[in-house]
Amino acid sequence: MADPLLIGSEIYRRSTYGPKHPLAIPRVSTTLDLIRALGWLPAAQYRDSPMAQVQELTRFHDPGYIAALQRAEAAQGVDPEDRERYRIGADGNPVYREVFRRPATSAGGVLLAARLTAEGGVVHVPGGGTHHGLRDRASGFCYVNDAVLGLMEWLGQGLTRILYLDIDAHHGDGVEIAFAEEPRVTTLSIHEAGRWPFSGARHAAPHALNLPVPPGFNDSEMRALLHHLVLPLVARLRPQAIMLQCGADALEEDPLARLGLSNNAHAEFIAAVKGAAPRFILLGGGGYNPWTVARCWARGWATLNDLPVPARLPGPAEAVLRALTFHRAAGRNPPEHWFTTLADEPREGPIRDEIRALLAQGLEAVA
Repeated sequence: MADPLLIGSEIYRRSTYGPKHPLAIPRVSTTLDLIRALGWLPAAQYRDSPMAQVQELTRFHDPGYIAALQRAEAAQGVDPEDRERYRIGADGNPVYREVFRRPATSAGGVLLAARLTAEGGVVHVPGGGTHHGLRDRASGFCYVNDAVLGLMEWLGQGLTRILYLDIDAHHGDGVEIAFAEEPRVTTLSIHEAGRWPFSGARHAAPHALNLPVPPGFNDSEMRALLHHLVLPLVARLRPQAIMLQCGADALEEDPLARLGLSNNAHAEFIAAVKGAAPRFILLGGGGYNPWTVARCWARGWATLNDLPVPARLPGPAEAVLRALTFHRAAGRNPPEHWFTTLADEPREGPIRDEIRALLAQGLEAVA
């Protein structure tokens, strides 16, 4: 099989949702800079993300909604009717400079990944993973749902057994809703119980499995779900393609969730599923601490390529991380290992009764 590909874009480098928004931080650009500083991105493995065309976006999204996003970007504002109907400029979904072009670029990257894997292959799209976007409105900082569009592209290629996995701290509601009546796509979301969008408390259908986990969810508990539920599901489905949304907000240091994972859990999950289907796409997603996001996603790229992770980062990679600033409390005195290492210290712990109950319910659902 050919080497994994990485799809990125410079649109993320200076793009921000606004200085007080959780997405004021640089994520994709820092991830790419870190990967390049480590010497892990030969030119042959990189592709620049195209911007999805309107006709591609409206395969899923309402044309009126896409037109409203274009108007908002052109005017750098939104009229009351569009705000009320489409939630642009409301609910944490601000109007910002690239409010159409940036989500269209994330969608274009995931669509390109689906096309590049038509005959098989592995692609990483750290700018993808906007799993809350709904057909006709913005939701959860997501304006388009690039994961849905990529999955639809695979369906259009004739695939009939697709598995979407989501380990973001927040339930992948937009993807589940989009494919609620589509038996060719199975969705599985591991997310924090009781956290926004306050969905995903139970299985929605035989092909929509939800695993809401308690605060403090640790590496041992993720390993238990992976080996005793996720991998048995993979073995039963024998998917032709797997898409994994790898949000970094499930890490212990993230300010918008209360889970307790290290990035070892993400790397182990990726390693376990990356070769389980002929086609594999790894997306980004949530994550609101710039150091932990970049380290996690760069480590994901290392995992896809079977690259050894250095115990101590070389100078150029360390310089990328030291150049970051973060205006939340965690950024005032960041620990030294955020600058000098890629792999976190393991965060093992007991497997609690809530996880054992999820395992029992999940095994019954996939049996």
